[in-house]
Formats: sequence, structure tokens, C-alpha cells
Amino acid sequence: MRVRSVALSALLFAGGACAQAAPAAGSYAARLCVTLSAQPPTCGPAQAQLAGRSVQVRVSDIVYRLQLKSSQAEVALMHGSMQIDEFTAPYEWVGTALQFSDPDKQTRYEVQFGERRAAAK
Repeated sequence: MRVRSVALSALLFAGGACAQAAPAAGSYAARLCVTLSAQPPTCGPAQAQLAGRSVQVRVSDIVYRLQLKSSQAEVALMHGSMQIDEFTAPYEWVGTALQFSDPDKQTRYEVQFGERRAAAK
């Protein structure tokens, strides 16, 4: 009985941690960090929009559009209406940061969600 209780507690804790990791839907001030190969990350300000399993990260006139699946993200990199790149990437939430990578290009990304912005009136 004790083993079942410990296992159930572990499952509840893990499920709660995962559910609380992603920020709530909305618009955020964000920071995008990009790491190429073994170089240190390069970070800069971004705007992020989270709606369900859809995430858009804007840096100037470049937008990363992510569709989050169970363990993979479908990523489309857009410049205006032109698609520059697309790839499928493993992803995970670490706290309120979304991490994903493009192994073919040896590139890692981290979107750090900051302050939630008020809804436009």
C-alpha cells in the first residue's frame, strides 16, 4: 500500500509540475536566446504570444511560429508572409522558458517568457 501511495504522489507531483511550467495564454515581453554549436548563447528582446499549443515569437520582422505536439514542435520561421525555414524540433518547458533545438543546424533556442502584457482594448 505504501508503494502505491508513493507512486501516486510522484505522479501527481510530476503532473502538477508539468501543468504549471507553461505560462498562461497571452502576450508576453520575452527574451530569445540562440546558441549555435558550442558557442555561448546570443540573447535579445522578443515578443511572445501563447495560445494553447501555438506559440509565436517575434524578433523585429522575423517570427518563429511553433505548433507544440506531444514531444515535438513544428517550427516555421517567417519573414513577413515568406517562409524562410521550417523544421521539427524536440522541445520542453523548463520553468517558464520554452527550449527547442534544430539538430541539423546544431542550434538551440530558448524563449524566456517575461511579464505578461495587458490585453489590447
